[in-house]
Amino acid sequence: MNNKIEEGKTAAITSYILIVGVMIAISMNAETKNPFASFHIRQALGLTITFLSLGLIVSNFDSMMISATMWIFVSVLWTYGIFTAIRGEMKPLPLLGNLFQKAFHFI
Repeated sequence: MNNKIEEGKTAAITSYILIVGVMIAISMNAETKNPFASFHIRQALGLTITFLSLGLIVSNFDSMMISATMWIFVSVLWTYGIFTAIRGEMKPLPLLGNLFQKAFHFI
C-alpha cells in the first residue's frame, strides 16, 4: 500500500489547488486509478464545490462576519486535507468528507 500512496501523492496534493488542481489531478489519475489519489481527488472536488456554493450563498449577505466564517471554515478543511495528503493518510475531511466519498464514488 505504501507504494500506491507514493505513486498517487503528486495527484493527491495537486487536487487541492482549487478547481484547476482537481481537473489536473483527475487527468493525472485517469489511467492508473490510484486509490490514494482518487480518495483525495474526491475530497478536494467536494471541498471546491462546497467553497463555490457557500461563496454564492454568502455573497448575498453584506456581512463581513458571515464571509469571514465561511473563509475560516473552508481554510481549515483545505489545510486539513492537504496535510493529510502530504502525510500519506486517507482521512476524510471533518463533517463533510464521508459525504464527498459517497457522492463522488465514480472518481
